[in-house]
Amino acid sequence: MLLHTFVLTPFYAWRTTHRSHHKATNNMERDETYMPPTRKDFKLPDGRVAVRMDYREILEETPAFTLFKLFVRQFLGFQLYLLHNRKGNRRYPPYTSHYKPSSLLFRPEEKWNIIISNIAIFGMLSLLFLYARTYGGKALVLHYLMPWFFQHNWMVMFTYLQHSDPTIPYYRSKEWTFSRGALATVDRPLFGWVGRFLLHNISTDHLAHHFFASVPFYNLPEVTEAIKPVLGEYYNYDSTGVLYALWRSFTQCVFVEDEGDVLFFKNQYGEALLSAATTEASSGQQS
Repeated sequence: MLLHTFVLTPFYAWRTTHRSHHKATNNMERDETYMPPTRKDFKLPDGRVAVRMDYREILEETPAFTLFKLFVRQFLGFQLYLLHNRKGNRRYPPYTSHYKPSSLLFRPEEKWNIIISNIAIFGMLSLLFLYARTYGGKALVLHYLMPWFFQHNWMVMFTYLQHSDPTIPYYRSKEWTFSRGALATVDRPLFGWVGRFLLHNISTDHLAHHFFASVPFYNLPEVTEAIKPVLGEYYNYDSTGVLYALWRSFTQCVFVEDEGDVLFFKNQYGEALLSAATTEASSGQQS
């Protein structure tokens, strides 16, 4: 509670929705965050008649604007998600908030926990205000806001890359299972041993974390090594450099189709790296 409050994250609210994310990872109807836009969201023509020019007219952006969107998502995306459910599940009403005790994100019996989180956040904001009055706005920016922004950048980066990749599917409820959802993540060696130490193995052993959420972070490497032989090729690992991987996912994971039960990301030209038919054929050949 204290640590989350110190970085302006409402602990009980975040714990509730993160628990829901673990119960429905990459389920198009029930997952909580990083929900992909669909063809309908962009008002794209039907995929059977759309041509490359149709996608370019609607989706193509200048590199500068893409960088701007990436900047906003990296440094403010998590707070915008908490504030009004940005990139959250569309089953909730517009502007659903982690700060609203009556929000549909929570069960009625969780109301007072959310209120306690809000009181803690208000207390932290009050301390920051007093700090700024005592030492000045520049000191607040240098000693708290800048580190806080970069902390959010790293957190958004590794959580986004764990679940947003051209090779990772989303499922509708008909095809979703807990195991499929837990497998829909990518382990990445972000920043090598420094990332292991500072990020508590959450990037290098995220798949194990989804299968066994109660395992403490210091045991996750052992769990990962134990499940690799069992999972075989279903274990997803990518050693691509972090900045390139971020740019690749941000530009290639643009939308998914409104139809179908197993969905892969498509890029700004309506092209997917994989399809459900491709993966089914691959599984058939192996069996």
